[in-house]
Amino acid sequence: MRNHALRTAVDAAREAGAAIRGYYKDRTILKDKGGDNPLTEADLASDAILAARLRSAFPDFGWLSEESVDDPARLAAESAWIVDPLDGTKEFTIGVPEFVVSIGLVVAGRPVLGVLYNPIKEEMFAGIVGEGATFNGAPCRVSEHIGLTGARIVCSRTEAKKGWFDQYLDRISLIPTGSVAYKFGLVAAGQAEATFTPQPRNEWDICGGVALVEAAGGRTSTRRGEPYVFNRPNPLVDGVCATNGQVHPDILGLMVDG
Repeated sequence: MRNHALRTAVDAAREAGAAIRGYYKDRTILKDKGGDNPLTEADLASDAILAARLRSAFPDFGWLSEESVDDPARLAAESAWIVDPLDGTKEFTIGVPEFVVSIGLVVAGRPVLGVLYNPIKEEMFAGIVGEGATFNGAPCRVSEHIGLTGARIVCSRTEAKKGWFDQYLDRISLIPTGSVAYKFGLVAAGQAEATFTPQPRNEWDICGGVALVEAAGGRTSTRRGEPYVFNRPNPLVDGVCATNGQVHPDILGLMVDG
């Protein structure tokens, strides 16, 4: 089932990504949902495609999407899709190609597969937990870097500008990046050692990325070191820590010390 679900998710992500590309030159914001969180036609077009492809292929699965009206029936489903049709809409609206279609599948609250697709850079991250991950079709793994010194950290531009990481700059190398989910993809592909924030995020921001990092041999947790449980009534999660595994205790320590 999982291989079929992964193929379906990859195909759906490509189709949704093609629709997003079509809007890339006309990035009109329909409304601001608050918290610097815009909504565009591209978000809605991608959501419609993902819902049509994934829900029709797996009608018994639950569905949670940032751009769909939440149906509490998902809570009774053993398996559920958790998606963000366009994670990084802010970057999309200003022409920064650091956004992705994010798709995660959970079973009994645990992530089992993830797909992230950047339609402008044409980067496809895909993986099944316990079976491995790929980047543009080639096997990928998290990095083997040990320790904080020299560790590459993908972080929010906003948080970087506020100086949140300044006290660590003698040890780490910051890579300011857009989409929350895209950051997970870069960690999974071994292009960074970690991404973290003590700030809450929604399940759709991280679910696909959590599955990918774990599929690629990394580790993920809340800011308190607890494993994620998905498809809950309240989709807000307690912070982000996604790493190559080697630096995970160090990153958790930074958040406690900070």
